[in-house]
Amino acid sequence: MSLRIIVVLAVLTGVTGWPSVTIRPEAGAADMSAHPSSEPDTGERAEIFGQLEVFAEEEAEEDVMASGELNPSHYPAQRAAKVVQHYLNTRYGSPYRLFGLQSVHSGNAEDVAGSERKYQLEISVQEIISNTTEKCSAEVLFLRGEQQRSAQVKTSCEELLKFNTKAQEEALYQQYKMNQSLLSAQHLPDSYGHIEPDMKPLWHLGIVASSFVMLNESSENTLYNMAQVANATQLATENDQLKFDYHVLLHEMVTQEIVHWKLLFTWSPPEGVKVLQMEQLPHCHDCEKPPKTN
Repeated sequence: MSLRIIVVLAVLTGVTGWPSVTIRPEAGAADMSAHPSSEPDTGERAEIFGQLEVFAEEEAEEDVMASGELNPSHYPAQRAAKVVQHYLNTRYGSPYRLFGLQSVHSGNAEDVAGSERKYQLEISVQEIISNTTEKCSAEVLFLRGEQQRSAQVKTSCEELLKFNTKAQEEALYQQYKMNQSLLSAQHLPDSYGHIEPDMKPLWHLGIVASSFVMLNESSENTLYNMAQVANATQLATENDQLKFDYHVLLHEMVTQEIVHWKLLFTWSPPEGVKVLQMEQLPHCHDCEKPPKTN
């Protein structure tokens, strides 16, 4: 009988909690460095990210390729379900509407069309700001091949979309549009897990914009979560779209790497978040991997 080793990872799920992350500033780049090192207060934990035990087995490849009914707590079901969260944020996310995966109830996987793999899921999704939860069915299709291609997602969560945020978004838009000076912020959250209330919309915009990267980069072998906005800058624009330049840190839970991305995106209430450019920045050799936590 082969020895099976189970590793328990603390994973952010978009619901509660925060990972312990320590990142050292790179020489000459203090303005772009981030320092999340401890958990935020209870309110912030309830708002954004949480812990979920995920079990990675020694036969990881065999586990990923398993067909039929899946264990809802294991990587294959969790990775596919996490993609649904990123998809919802790219389609419907805003400074006042964020989606997080709360739990996976059931999952099924099968190979289709020779080079594709389809996951059928029953999950609970939470709209975090309104604290509204809905049970949704979802289908995630991973497209295999030499070139990275985004997973295709189908899901319907009508109840979560009924929360009307138009008035709040319009007020924020007018505030940002009429500011005499362009906005800027660093280290959201800071090293103590804290975010000033007036900075939370910038943090939320970073989560939505980062979901475009995480959706594009996700595969059956990855599990991405947002870690921090290292730097956020509002740019001048001559049209109705507010424009932002962000440096964000993403946590790839499988490799335990902190991945740096530069994002250029626009936002307005009618158009939502539109990512114009995504660029992965060079690997930070001085950054420490987040420690495993229970």
